[in-house]
Amino acid sequence: MAKTTSSGTSAQVKTGKPTSATDGKGLSSSNKVSSKSLSKSESQMPMKEENHQDNIKQNDSRLEEFFHDELKDIYWAEKHLVKTLPKMQKAANARELKTAFADHLTVTKNHVERLDQVFGILGKKPQAKKCEAMEGITKEGETIIGDTEAGTSTRDVGLILAAQKVEHYEIATYGGLAQLAKTLGYDEISNLLQTTLSEEKEADQNLTSLAENTINQSAASEQ
Repeated sequence: MAKTTSSGTSAQVKTGKPTSATDGKGLSSSNKVSSKSLSKSESQMPMKEENHQDNIKQNDSRLEEFFHDELKDIYWAEKHLVKTLPKMQKAANARELKTAFADHLTVTKNHVERLDQVFGILGKKPQAKKCEAMEGITKEGETIIGDTEAGTSTRDVGLILAAQKVEHYEIATYGGLAQLAKTLGYDEISNLLQTTLSEEKEADQNLTSLAENTINQSAASEQ
């Protein structure tokens, strides 16, 4: 646009350009860069979340596998005890100890059946995997029988000691498995394992009572 000055000459008015270029839609180039950066950042977030979820699923899968493996281990241990307890009952001297082993044999058979239920809830066939720990403990019990004289309270003391080692192993195992079942969302299985855990603790306490009340004192008087 031409503007007339007081001297009668005309001058061209210069219009200044904006400090930042626009894309024709009112968005500056600097804003476009920020928008692109934000869009890129947002697109990465779902990917990170998906990777996190995949890691969780992978960890759950590993924990599930470990849980099932430990169930096989204790299943073997319980079935092995069904064969071992009659030998301990036969080797015992005190009538009360013989009865304790006989009673726990019945309870142990129930434990096997309860584990059958657990496998059924998981939709798996009951399967046993050799438990090295239980095999070692029961072999130690056999050694005690061989190293002590038949008909003595000293042998009974040794048998109680061996039996309580078994109970303590089972208490530790069932306690851990019950907690794992709860962590994995298997509340029904956790309750079943807790029931077995309570029975193992009761058996251990019964053996302690036998030792403290009669058998230890009787063994102490033997020559």
